[in-house]
Amino acid sequence: MKYKKRIADQILADKLESSGAVLIEGPKYCGKTTLAKQQAGSVLSMADPDTLAQNLALARTNISRLLVGKTPRLIDEWQIAPQFWDAIRNEVDNRDDDGQFMLTGSAVPPKPKKDENGNLIEEEQIHHTGTGRISRLKLRTMTLWESEDSTGMVSLGELFKNSDYVDGESHIDLERLAYLTCRGGWPKAVLRKSEKAALAQAFDYFDSVVSTDIKRVDDVERDEEMAKRIMRSYARNQASQATAGTILADIKNNGDELLSDSTVYSYIKALKEIFVIEDSVAWNPNLRSKTAIRTSDTRYFTDPSIATAALGLGPNDLINDLNTFGLIFETLAVRDLRVYAESLNGKVYHYRDKNNLECDAVVHLRNGSYGLIEVKLGGYELIKEGAESLKALSDKIDTTKMKKPSFLMVLTGVGDYAYKRPEDGVLVVPIGCLKE
Repeated sequence: MKYKKRIADQILADKLESSGAVLIEGPKYCGKTTLAKQQAGSVLSMADPDTLAQNLALARTNISRLLVGKTPRLIDEWQIAPQFWDAIRNEVDNRDDDGQFMLTGSAVPPKPKKDENGNLIEEEQIHHTGTGRISRLKLRTMTLWESEDSTGMVSLGELFKNSDYVDGESHIDLERLAYLTCRGGWPKAVLRKSEKAALAQAFDYFDSVVSTDIKRVDDVERDEEMAKRIMRSYARNQASQATAGTILADIKNNGDELLSDSTVYSYIKALKEIFVIEDSVAWNPNLRSKTAIRTSDTRYFTDPSIATAALGLGPNDLINDLNTFGLIFETLAVRDLRVYAESLNGKVYHYRDKNNLECDAVVHLRNGSYGLIEVKLGGYELIKEGAESLKALSDKIDTTKMKKPSFLMVLTGVGDYAYKRPEDGVLVVPIGCLKE
């Protein structure tokens, strides 16, 4: 399949210029290995069954041999042999040069391993953090701009420089948006020839997570059906601040009385470690008057198609349930904003206070600039509601202690054009014309 250029291509190149090694993290099937191969000088595939036993033996006895190769050398699925972490850190110090290694895998660095007697297996331990030697790059699924479903006529980066004027056109209608939400941003799905084959990718991913991946992350035996129930509940609570207790109650209401809080926490933790879940943390601005800010995370899957697959929904189901569609669309919007923000050295947060004033996405850059964004499926009344909420929050911010917002934006799922509301200056931008 032909490689589609990713926003992360440039981020990876920049990190290789400034770090001895780069760890590329992200969900299974998001394209980590393919991304790395575009810039790799040589590749060691640890998961190759033809060489797995040999490479594992070398990792325990002479791991430096496996590090020999043209740089940057890619160690794919490095976590199969955790010894790579310390070995690469040490080798980076010895070589004293940037761009030496790339590591890819679908899980966070492994926890210490123990034998059957509970003793640490010394040769499989990670002793160093990698700080200053190993940089991290989080790869997400493809945005609508990367999959060529967005026209890219409105640049998020340009809005931070000048938001006085906005102009753009989107070609995404409600039916197309429903399909894109269910398809997700999986590179293989984007490149599939038929829509039926593309839609199957998310279901394959969901099946893999509940049957295999959630057990492998920390070698804890987990029940497949329980994993399904928890992921379905998480999907029903997308774009909310639902607690583990809320998720537990939701599961019990749907027929399972045997779960406990600790079990739910364990499964959610495992799903985060394999990048199935990526919640949004709360933004804490300086306000003109004291207001209690809710600090609970907002629940999101890393890709909207995980939610639709967990619930067994297709495009027609979303069109027939616009409330659910709107919540899952928010997951898509936050995914895209996260990718665009990272290219600008920024992060995405959410805001909600005790009075239920909220902002779905706050894109906050390293230099202190920020934009406030409400996510709406579309339609005049929802856009008006989003604009009023943004203005209310903006008016509460103490601009003597922090910058004023660079822009206020209602990011919509549908709509033909981007424009600036004359009555309040709020930008209305369809996601089908947004890029980094």
